[in-house]
Amino acid sequence: MARPRLLPTSAAEEAFAGVSYHLDGELVPVLVVELPRRGGIYFEHHILLWKDSGVAIRLRSMPGALRKIIAGMQIFVTEATGHGEIAFSRDGAGHIFPMQLKAGQGIHVRKHQFLAATTNIDYTFERIRGFKNVFLGGSGFFMDIFYGRTGDGNLWLHGYGNVFERVLGPGEMIDVEPGGWLYKDPEVRMETTWQNMTTGFFAGVNLVMNRFTGPGRVGLQSMYVHHQSKR
Repeated sequence: MARPRLLPTSAAEEAFAGVSYHLDGELVPVLVVELPRRGGIYFEHHILLWKDSGVAIRLRSMPGALRKIIAGMQIFVTEATGHGEIAFSRDGAGHIFPMQLKAGQGIHVRKHQFLAATTNIDYTFERIRGFKNVFLGGSGFFMDIFYGRTGDGNLWLHGYGNVFERVLGPGEMIDVEPGGWLYKDPEVRMETTWQNMTTGFFAGVNLVMNRFTGPGRVGLQSMYVHHQSKR
Protein backbone atom coordinates (compact mmCIF):
# COMPACT_ATOMS: atom_id res chain seq x y z
CA MET A 1 0.00 0.00 0.00
CA ALA A 2 1.69 3.20 -1.20
CA ARG A 3 2.02 6.22 1.05
CA PRO A 4 0.41 9.52 -0.01
CA ARG A 5 2.77 11.53 -2.22
CA LEU A 6 3.60 15.21 -1.80
CA LEU A 7 2.24 17.31 -4.66
CA PRO A 8 4.64 19.77 -6.36
CA THR A 9 4.98 23.06 -4.46
CA SER A 10 6.23 25.19 -7.37
CA ALA A 11 5.72 25.57 -11.11
CA ALA A 12 7.36 27.72 -13.78
CA GLU A 13 5.82 28.25 -17.21
CA GLU A 14 3.33 25.44 -16.54
CA ALA A 15 0.65 25.31 -19.24
CA PHE A 16 -2.62 23.43 -19.70
CA ALA A 17 -5.62 24.07 -21.94
CA GLY A 18 -4.02 27.22 -23.37
CA VAL A 19 -3.35 28.89 -20.00
CA SER A 20 0.13 29.38 -18.49
CA TYR A 21 0.75 29.84 -14.77
CA HIS A 22 3.52 30.02 -12.18
CA LEU A 23 3.65 28.95 -8.53
CA ASP A 24 6.27 30.51 -6.25
CA GLY A 25 6.91 30.86 -2.53
CA GLU A 26 7.28 28.47 0.37
CA LEU A 27 5.27 29.61 3.40
CA VAL A 28 2.58 31.73 1.73
CA PRO A 29 2.74 30.83 -1.98
CA VAL A 30 1.63 33.01 -4.89
CA LEU A 31 -0.19 31.89 -8.04
CA VAL A 32 0.45 33.99 -11.17
CA VAL A 33 -1.78 33.31 -14.17
CA GLU A 34 -1.08 34.60 -17.68
CA LEU A 35 -4.52 35.37 -19.08
CA PRO A 36 -5.07 34.56 -22.75
CA ARG A 37 -6.68 37.06 -25.12
CA ARG A 38 -9.81 34.95 -25.08
CA GLY A 39 -11.37 33.50 -21.96
CA GLY A 40 -10.56 34.32 -18.37
CA ILE A 41 -10.62 33.06 -14.82
CA TYR A 42 -12.86 33.48 -11.79
CA PHE A 43 -11.74 33.51 -8.16
CA GLU A 44 -12.70 34.31 -4.58
CA HIS A 45 -12.97 38.03 -3.78
CA HIS A 46 -10.29 38.40 -1.11
CA ILE A 47 -7.33 36.58 -2.71
CA LEU A 48 -6.26 39.04 -5.43
CA LEU A 49 -2.67 40.19 -4.83
CA TRP A 50 -1.80 42.21 -7.97
CA LYS A 51 -2.66 42.45 -11.66
CA ASP A 52 -1.51 44.11 -14.87
CA SER A 53 -3.50 47.26 -15.65
CA GLY A 54 -4.90 45.69 -18.83
CA VAL A 55 -6.71 42.99 -16.86
CA ALA A 56 -10.37 43.87 -16.24
CA ILE A 57 -12.24 42.77 -13.10
CA ARG A 58 -15.99 42.27 -12.69
CA LEU A 59 -18.42 40.31 -10.53
CA ARG A 60 -19.83 37.06 -11.84
CA SER A 61 -23.04 35.59 -10.48
CA MET A 62 -23.07 31.88 -9.68
CA PRO A 63 -25.83 29.43 -10.66
CA GLY A 64 -28.23 28.34 -7.95
CA ALA A 65 -28.17 31.74 -6.24
CA LEU A 66 -31.32 31.12 -4.16
CA ARG A 67 -30.01 27.81 -2.84
CA LYS A 68 -26.69 29.45 -2.01
CA ILE A 69 -28.39 32.28 -0.10
CA ILE A 70 -30.36 29.76 1.94
CA ALA A 71 -27.15 27.83 2.66
CA GLY A 72 -25.26 31.00 3.65
CA MET A 73 -22.83 30.59 0.74
CA GLN A 74 -21.44 33.27 -1.59
CA ILE A 75 -23.50 34.00 -4.71
CA PHE A 76 -20.84 36.01 -6.55
CA VAL A 77 -17.24 35.38 -7.52
CA THR A 78 -14.82 37.78 -9.19
CA GLU A 79 -13.92 37.32 -12.86
CA ALA A 80 -10.80 38.56 -14.64
CA THR A 81 -10.48 38.97 -18.41
CA GLY A 82 -8.03 40.70 -20.73
CA HIS A 83 -4.46 40.05 -21.77
CA GLY A 84 -1.95 40.18 -18.93
CA GLU A 85 -0.91 38.63 -15.65
CA ILE A 86 -2.85 38.37 -12.41
CA ALA A 87 -1.61 37.05 -9.06
CA PHE A 88 -3.35 35.47 -6.08
CA SER A 89 -2.37 34.56 -2.55
CA ARG A 90 -4.32 33.15 0.40
CA ASP A 91 -3.87 34.88 3.77
CA GLY A 92 -2.34 31.85 5.47
CA ALA A 93 0.50 29.37 5.28
CA GLY A 94 -0.21 26.58 2.86
CA HIS A 95 0.16 24.96 -0.52
CA ILE A 96 -1.35 26.10 -3.84
CA PHE A 97 -1.62 23.46 -6.54
CA PRO A 98 -3.40 22.91 -9.88
CA MET A 99 -6.10 20.39 -10.72
CA GLN A 100 -6.07 20.00 -14.50
CA LEU A 101 -9.57 18.89 -15.46
CA LYS A 102 -10.20 17.36 -18.86
CA ALA A 103 -13.55 17.67 -20.63
CA GLY A 104 -16.12 15.62 -18.74
CA GLN A 105 -13.95 15.26 -15.63
CA GLY A 106 -15.06 16.47 -12.20
CA ILE A 107 -13.67 16.82 -8.68
CA HIS A 108 -15.25 17.18 -5.22
CA VAL A 109 -13.57 19.83 -3.04
CA ARG A 110 -13.84 20.70 0.62
CA LYS A 111 -15.52 24.05 1.30
CA HIS A 112 -13.36 27.20 1.57
CA GLN A 113 -10.40 25.73 -0.32
CA PHE A 114 -11.20 26.92 -3.84
CA LEU A 115 -8.78 29.56 -5.14
CA ALA A 116 -9.41 30.13 -8.86
CA ALA A 117 -10.55 28.40 -12.05
CA THR A 118 -10.73 29.08 -15.78
CA THR A 119 -14.15 30.22 -16.91
CA ASN A 120 -14.93 26.99 -18.77
CA ILE A 121 -14.98 25.07 -15.47
CA ASP A 122 -18.46 24.75 -13.96
CA TYR A 123 -18.78 25.43 -10.22
CA THR A 124 -21.64 24.09 -8.15
CA PHE A 125 -22.18 22.29 -4.85
CA GLU A 126 -24.03 19.40 -3.26
CA ARG A 127 -25.47 18.68 0.14
CA ILE A 128 -23.54 16.14 2.21
CA ARG A 129 -26.11 13.62 3.36
CA GLY A 130 -26.07 11.99 6.76
CA PHE A 131 -26.07 13.30 10.34
CA LYS A 132 -22.55 12.13 11.10
CA ASN A 133 -21.03 13.76 8.03
CA VAL A 134 -22.75 17.06 8.78
CA PHE A 135 -21.91 17.40 12.44
CA LEU A 136 -18.72 15.37 12.83
CA GLY A 137 -17.20 15.27 9.37
CA GLY A 138 -15.92 18.84 9.61
CA SER A 139 -17.19 19.73 6.14
CA GLY A 140 -20.57 21.26 6.89
CA PHE A 141 -23.66 20.62 4.79
CA PHE A 142 -22.14 21.32 1.38
CA MET A 143 -19.20 20.30 -0.77
CA ASP A 144 -17.98 22.21 -3.83
CA ILE A 145 -18.09 20.45 -7.21
CA PHE A 146 -16.04 21.51 -10.23
CA TYR A 147 -16.63 20.04 -13.66
CA GLY A 148 -15.02 20.44 -17.08
CA ARG A 149 -18.26 20.63 -19.01
CA THR A 150 -17.19 22.63 -22.07
CA GLY A 151 -13.60 21.45 -22.48
CA ASP A 152 -10.29 21.14 -20.66
CA GLY A 153 -9.65 23.68 -17.93
CA ASN A 154 -7.61 24.63 -14.89
CA LEU A 155 -8.67 24.66 -11.25
CA TRP A 156 -6.38 25.89 -8.47
CA LEU A 157 -6.89 24.92 -4.83
CA HIS A 158 -5.27 25.97 -1.56
CA GLY A 159 -4.41 23.47 1.16
CA TYR A 160 -3.23 24.30 4.67
CA GLY A 161 0.27 23.05 5.42
CA ASN A 162 1.34 20.78 2.58
CA VAL A 163 -0.90 18.75 0.28
CA PHE A 164 -0.47 15.04 -0.37
CA GLU A 165 -2.38 12.74 -2.72
CA ARG A 166 -3.32 9.11 -2.24
CA VAL A 167 -4.60 7.05 -5.18
CA LEU A 168 -6.95 4.32 -3.98
CA GLY A 169 -7.55 1.12 -5.88
CA PRO A 170 -11.02 -0.44 -6.18
CA GLY A 171 -12.27 -1.22 -2.66
CA GLU A 172 -9.13 0.21 -1.06
CA MET A 173 -9.79 2.44 1.97
CA ILE A 174 -8.08 5.17 3.95
CA ASP A 175 -9.26 6.80 7.20
CA VAL A 176 -8.58 10.54 7.42
CA GLU A 177 -8.95 12.98 10.32
CA PRO A 178 -12.14 14.93 9.48
CA GLY A 179 -10.25 18.20 8.95
CA GLY A 180 -7.46 16.58 6.95
CA TRP A 181 -9.04 15.79 3.59
CA LEU A 182 -9.10 18.36 0.80
CA TYR A 183 -10.54 16.80 -2.37
CA LYS A 184 -11.67 13.51 -3.84
CA ASP A 185 -12.65 12.07 -7.18
CA PRO A 186 -16.44 11.69 -7.58
CA GLU A 187 -16.06 7.89 -7.67
CA VAL A 188 -14.51 7.82 -4.18
CA ARG A 189 -17.11 7.06 -1.51
CA MET A 190 -16.95 9.02 1.76
CA GLU A 191 -18.46 8.04 5.11
CA THR A 192 -17.81 8.84 8.77
CA THR A 193 -16.72 6.14 11.20
CA TRP A 194 -16.74 6.10 15.01
CA GLN A 195 -14.46 4.19 17.35
CA ASN A 196 -15.61 4.22 20.96
CA MET A 197 -12.62 4.17 23.31
CA THR A 198 -14.14 2.65 26.45
CA THR A 199 -11.04 1.59 28.34
CA GLY A 200 -10.34 3.01 31.79
CA PHE A 201 -10.00 6.75 32.12
CA PHE A 202 -10.96 7.37 28.45
CA ALA A 203 -14.40 5.76 28.68
CA GLY A 204 -16.95 7.53 26.50
CA VAL A 205 -14.41 9.22 24.18
CA ASN A 206 -15.08 8.72 20.47
CA LEU A 207 -12.46 8.70 17.70
CA VAL A 208 -14.15 10.08 14.57
CA MET A 209 -12.63 9.59 11.13
CA ASN A 210 -13.73 10.10 7.53
CA ARG A 211 -13.33 6.85 5.56
CA PHE A 212 -12.70 7.05 1.81
CA THR A 213 -13.16 3.99 -0.42
CA GLY A 214 -11.69 3.79 -3.92
CA PRO A 215 -11.19 3.79 -6.77
CA GLY A 216 -9.86 7.30 -7.15
CA ARG A 217 -7.78 10.10 -5.69
CA VAL A 218 -7.99 11.66 -2.23
CA GLY A 219 -6.17 14.89 -1.33
CA LEU A 220 -4.82 15.36 2.20
CA GLN A 221 -3.64 18.55 3.91
CA SER A 222 -1.09 18.33 6.71
CA MET A 223 -2.43 21.30 8.70
CA TYR A 224 -6.04 20.26 9.01
CA VAL A 225 -8.79 22.74 9.82
CA HIS A 226 -12.39 22.58 11.00
CA HIS A 227 -14.66 25.26 9.53
CA GLN A 228 -17.85 26.00 11.41
CA SER A 229 -20.84 24.35 9.79
CA LYS A 230 -23.62 26.61 8.52
CA ARG A 231 -27.24 25.65 9.03
